[in-house]
Amino acid sequence: MLLLLAAACVVAFVLLLYMVSPLISPKPLKLPGAHVVVTGGSSGIGKCVAIECYKQGAFITLIARNESKLLQTKKEIEKYSVNDKQVVLCISVDVSKDYGHVESVLKQAQEKLGPVDMLINCAGTSTTGKFEDLEVSCFERLMAVNYLGSVYASHAVIATMKERRMGRIVFVSSQAGQVGLFGYTAYSPTKFALRGLAEALQMEVKPYNIYVTVAYPPDTDTPGFAEEIKTKPLETKLISEASSVCQAEQVARVIVKDAIQGNFNSFMGSDGYMLSVLTSGMSPVTAITEGLQQVVCMGIFRIIGLFYLGSFDSIVRRCMIQREKSESTDKTK
Repeated sequence: MLLLLAAACVVAFVLLLYMVSPLISPKPLKLPGAHVVVTGGSSGIGKCVAIECYKQGAFITLIARNESKLLQTKKEIEKYSVNDKQVVLCISVDVSKDYGHVESVLKQAQEKLGPVDMLINCAGTSTTGKFEDLEVSCFERLMAVNYLGSVYASHAVIATMKERRMGRIVFVSSQAGQVGLFGYTAYSPTKFALRGLAEALQMEVKPYNIYVTVAYPPDTDTPGFAEEIKTKPLETKLISEASSVCQAEQVARVIVKDAIQGNFNSFMGSDGYMLSVLTSGMSPVTAITEGLQQVVCMGIFRIIGLFYLGSFDSIVRRCMIQREKSESTDKTK
């Protein structure tokens, strides 16, 4: 009898949370007519995000370094227009180099298309390799592009968003920004850094009705990923085999949907959900039910995660032994 009463109380509590949850969730951002800025928008996830927003009636500013790629992408995006008023503006600039320049071009974009309603920081690059094999300059370059590039663009638009009491800022991190893996000593810290920036920034801007989203896409079929595969150590390749490669269009739809809703965490698939719960820590939630799920699932997901980590350690150990045997054989020849 007591067990049934306890179960009934739990069910009633969960139903209450579902009823109260929409009252504390942010109001969805309307994309028709909105000005969306996408850095790293000439290819990969950035390009697909821009297309997805354009399909929903947004005005787009694309920012990337390669001007010819930008113009080509502009033509592709314009095929998806839903009305003849939509505009795709292209700006060629390296968002990691000079904050003054980034601020200037974003000011020009807002003069042409209006205040930025949503900024999606997709500009990024990756280099894999063992820690001691990577040049120090590689660590500096990745931090500049993956982290400071997002800082510069966000800093340039945040004041206007606060004045208008509305906005969305998206940081595209990675599952390698949730768990450090072999071969990603230069890349992972830059993506982890975005999480810290997002949490601190969200606390500052939430009273102004501005919501921050951190996206954690898995391995995604993009030109950048194709280049990354060429330099992956064997251990990294074997570990990566545990997860499937997603399509950029699929990832973009999830990111845009979560950004519109104001969700802090954006993830894909069962592995993504598990990592989101495991790494939730003190991250904000946009629904009480989200927090409840994290509380309930944390323990079991930690157990599953330990099995994953044990598997990864085993792979690294086997590769080390195999490499040492190979080196020993070569020396005896």
